[in-house]
Amino acid sequence: MPDLLHEVSIGNVRLASNLFLAPLAGYTDKVYRSICLENGAALAYTEMVSCEGVARKSEKTVVLMERGEGERNLAVQLFMPDADTARRSLEGVMAYRPAIIDINSGCPVPKVIKTGAGSALLKKPGVIGEIVKAIVENVDVPVTIKIRTGWDTESINYLKTAEEAFNAGAAALCMHARTRSQLYMPYAHWELLKDLKAHFPEKTIIGSGDLFSAQDGVRMLGETGIDAVAYARGAIGNPFIFRQTEDLLSGREARVISTEEKVRAIRVHLAGLVEYLGENTACREMRKHVCAYLKGIPNSARVRQSVTSALTVEEYEAALSQLK
Repeated sequence: MPDLLHEVSIGNVRLASNLFLAPLAGYTDKVYRSICLENGAALAYTEMVSCEGVARKSEKTVVLMERGEGERNLAVQLFMPDADTARRSLEGVMAYRPAIIDINSGCPVPKVIKTGAGSALLKKPGVIGEIVKAIVENVDVPVTIKIRTGWDTESINYLKTAEEAFNAGAAALCMHARTRSQLYMPYAHWELLKDLKAHFPEKTIIGSGDLFSAQDGVRMLGETGIDAVAYARGAIGNPFIFRQTEDLLSGREARVISTEEKVRAIRVHLAGLVEYLGENTACREMRKHVCAYLKGIPNSARVRQSVTSALTVEEYEAALSQLK
């Protein structure tokens, strides 16, 4: 199925393939984005960045936009409740020289929704259009958007939302094929991605939702006809998923990732976090990643238990040595 693997253009940004890393709060920092890019992701999005935080020059916010090692095309995802908030942030955002700006209209988390941002915008497709237009008119990079199918099953409006976004100048649209009320259960409705692409055949459509393996990515591309896939939860602790998908789409068997390769990735990841955050904070932050990397590896339970209290690189090494 080599025809399903191809280059993608988003505005004037040409990407080597159609396999992306979706934005994930708490996971897609510059260190992990670099690892995923090195392992075959053609584009990796930042964690969600608050436009209000950027406008206020919050250090904790702007650091999320730092470019990772080898990150040629920085894709910054922003969240905001309205066009005015977006405008006020743009000078600060553009200081980080993003290649793409993405608008989050899909986050279902209550603390984001209560501000009027994220999935709350799905109730106001017109406001989404205003936000896209405000950003497009004030930057010289492509603007994209991520949405869900609607707020709930009684208000599925992805076609209207997409129409507003594209009419306002969006260069691409990513849809997580669930409503906000569904959160992440029970399953994503991929048939709606197919419908979205059918309604906007000339537009770049990216799919997300229930992509937990390379096989899932291949199946989504094949069944829906969309242009690209964005791995989210399936990429946590699994940066290898991009190369595996590339293998399958190129007609090869998906490569098998050895325990040694996973341990090597853990070491690279931890070293990057130490440089970025300092040893103590990095070791705390790395715990969730290690548990994800080691999922499914025989006899790894004791390692996961050990790293729950690890505060130094030396303690991580001692824990990982138990896999031998």
